Amino acid sequence: MNGALSGANLAHIRKRRLKSQMFGALCGAAAFIAVAILLTLIGKLLVDGLNRVSWSFLTSMPSQMFPAKAGIKSSLVGSMWVMALTILFVVPLGVGAAIYLEELQTRENWFTRFVRINIANLAGVPSIVFGMLGLTLFVYVFGFGKSILTGALTMAILVLPMVILVSQEALKAVPKSFREASLAMGTTQWQTVRRVVLPNALPGILTGIILAAARAIGETAPLIVVGAVGLVTFLPDSVDDRYTVLPLQILDWAQHPRAEFKTAAAAAILVLIALLLVLNSAAIIIRARAQKKV
Repeated sequence: MNGALSGANLAHIRKRRLKSQMFGALCGAAAFIAVAILLTLIGKLLVDGLNRVSWSFLTSMPSQMFPAKAGIKSSLVGSMWVMALTILFVVPLGVGAAIYLEELQTRENWFTRFVRINIANLAGVPSIVFGMLGLTLFVYVFGFGKSILTGALTMAILVLPMVILVSQEALKAVPKSFREASLAMGTTQWQTVRRVVLPNALPGILTGIILAAARAIGETAPLIVVGAVGLVTFLPDSVDDRYTVLPLQILDWAQHPRAEFKTAAAAAILVLIALLLVLNSAAIIIRARAQKKV
C-alpha cells in the first residue's frame, strides 16, 4: 500500500516538474522572440541610418529639396519644448492629486472611489481620444490655436493618469511608522507630508515623471489631431508658435518616395530611440539608488 502511494506521489511530482519545465520553455521562447524582433528592428535601423547620424544631422533644418543635407533640428527642439511644458503642467497636478488621495483624503467615500476608478480608466484610454479632447478643449474652447501650448496641454492630460498612479504607489511605499513618528512629535499633517513622506517617496515619483516624459516624447497621434505639422523649417520662439516633433518628422520622411528621405527617417528613429533609452535609464538608476537606500 505504501509502495503504491509512493509511486503515485513520484508520478505526480514528475508530472508537475514536466509542466513547470514546459511553462519555463514557453516563457523563454516568448522572451527570445521578443528580443529577436527588437534586435532585428534595431539592426535594420543601424544598417539604414547610422551613417546619417552626425552632428550636422542634429543641427540642420529639414528640407524637401536636399535630403542629403536635411536634419532634425526643428523637430528636436519642438520635442524638447513639448516635453518640458508637459512636465511643467503635469507634475504639480499629478503629484498634488496623489497626495490628496493618499495622504489628505484617507477616508474612503464615493468621491474618492469615483476619482480612483476614473484615473485607472483614463490610463487605458487610446491616445487619439486625448487628441480629440485637446482639439475641442484647447483649440476651439480656449482658443489657444494649433500651438506648442496646445500640444503640451494635450500631452499633459495624456500622461497625467500615469503620474498620479505612480506617485500614489510611491507614497504607499513609505512606511506608516514614519508618519506616526512625525505626528507624535507634534507636527501637522502637511508638515509630515512635506518633510517626511515626500522626501522618501521622491525617487518613485521622479521615476514616474521620467517615464511619463518618455511617453510624451514618443507620441504622435494626439499631436497630429491638435495641429502639429510634419515639416517646420524654423525654430519656435514662444508657446504660441507652430511646431513639429521628432515622431512627426519621421512620419513625414517615411512617407516620401525618395530613398534618401527613408534613410533620414531611419537616422531620426535612432536618435529617438537614444533619447528614450536615456530617459528610461535615468528612471532605472533613480529606482536602483532608492532601493539601495532602503
